[in-house]
Amino acid sequence: MNEILQYTIQGLAAGSFYAVAALGLAVIFGVLGVVNFAHGACYMLGAVVAAVLQDVLGLSFWWALLVVPILLFIFGVIIERLFVQWLLRLEPLYNFLLTFGLALFLVDLVKRRYGVSGLPYERPEVLTGQLTVGELRLPTYQVFVFVFSVLVCLAVWLVMSRTRVGMIVRAATERPDVARALGVNVGRWITPVFGFGIALAGLAGVLAAPFRAITADMGSSFIIILFAVVVIGGLGSIVGAVVAGFLVGLVEAFGQAYAPAFAQIVIFVLMAVVVLLRPAGLFGREERA
Repeated sequence: MNEILQYTIQGLAAGSFYAVAALGLAVIFGVLGVVNFAHGACYMLGAVVAAVLQDVLGLSFWWALLVVPILLFIFGVIIERLFVQWLLRLEPLYNFLLTFGLALFLVDLVKRRYGVSGLPYERPEVLTGQLTVGELRLPTYQVFVFVFSVLVCLAVWLVMSRTRVGMIVRAATERPDVARALGVNVGRWITPVFGFGIALAGLAGVLAAPFRAITADMGSSFIIILFAVVVIGGLGSIVGAVVAGFLVGLVEAFGQAYAPAFAQIVIFVLMAVVVLLRPAGLFGREERA
């Protein structure tokens, strides 16, 4: 029983990265209709910026949780204004190629500056060690990542469901055609929504910095699993992105524990089963499929 709880905590911690990043990816796709292939590179960039700020300025992990998403938000706004906005009226393939090229550029830029070896990142002392709950010992950092990610997702949900701005963005995300028909100017929300989605990817990167090796390629495998997450949850579905993120984390953790050779394959088998049974995803709408 303790072993199952241990793997569950590990899975929820791993799923936390997917849930936060997939939330941003779902919002971007919902409002812009853009499949942002650079999302994994922005996740990597969040971890790298956190490591550089700690090394150069001595910025702590707690400050990085605030500063790095703000910097990534500004970066996302600049990218949307300079490049993405000009391709929105064209076929989705053009923006896919744009973000794919941006991902390659960011990865190569980090490799040229910091090499291929991992960057060091010091974990906060308060988050080291383990929490003891009865006979169960839980890694403190994994528990923190899970709780913090749930709070972030809950905060985003509250903003989306309880505020006027959030309701407009949610309508533009899940039903942009209906929102336009009701007089909502979806276009004015494109830039901040894109920046917000990139900021969430950067936040996931900061959370991963003390937990995973910080390398230029850390986002390459991450983005592949992230696409599986949003397909399982439903393209453009905010709730689906979060639920599927934690679900995939659990599948990955138990797969690595009991069948490590097939851990990654199980995720895509799950995706295939969901697509066969429900092409729009668990929480997606049929017109989105």
